[in-house]
Amino acid sequence: MGVFGKEYTTQSDERLMELVVRGDERAFGAVYDRYHGRLLNYFHRMLWHDRERSKDMLQDLFTKLAQRPTSYDPSRPFQTWIFSVANNMCKNAYRHEEVVRAAAVEMRAGPDRVEATNGIGVDHELFRDRLQEELEKLDPDHKATFVMRHHEDMAIKEIALAFGCSEGTVKSRLFYTLKKLAERMKEFNPNAVYHGKA
Repeated sequence: MGVFGKEYTTQSDERLMELVVRGDERAFGAVYDRYHGRLLNYFHRMLWHDRERSKDMLQDLFTKLAQRPTSYDPSRPFQTWIFSVANNMCKNAYRHEEVVRAAAVEMRAGPDRVEATNGIGVDHELFRDRLQEELEKLDPDHKATFVMRHHEDMAIKEIALAFGCSEGTVKSRLFYTLKKLAERMKEFNPNAVYHGKA
């Protein structure tokens, strides 16, 4: 999408969206440049690490935004709105792809995945695989909350806005998820879950 003038790169997301609604293509390009990498990574983590599917979802999301920029609710921060849209798209994908999802989990749970290391000299690739495997088993809202917090570095408040729920609900989901992951991944140091930037 190229490099944009300072007047675009220094604008807030919300201001850029005002311009997009008025048909400003360069403002749309600036929004795309700002968010496409993070959203692609988000889809990738949420959708079974399927790169092609993630690219398709990203394309769909920005196509919808280009066609209907007024679907953005300006009373909400753009970042929380766009991630809530992405999260809803993932939920729809889960509903349609339960069989694929189950197969993906089965394929990853191979026999070469069980060497316990008791937290000493943890193989980070093995840890990431196991973490992803356990995330797949979680309720979609819990998984999305974990990914937004620990992979996207979003604040509790931002996640609450994205889900339209209280900050207490977000904290309780994170607590529940971390507790579950620690129980299921005893072969690793459970504290590593907090820092696992898979």
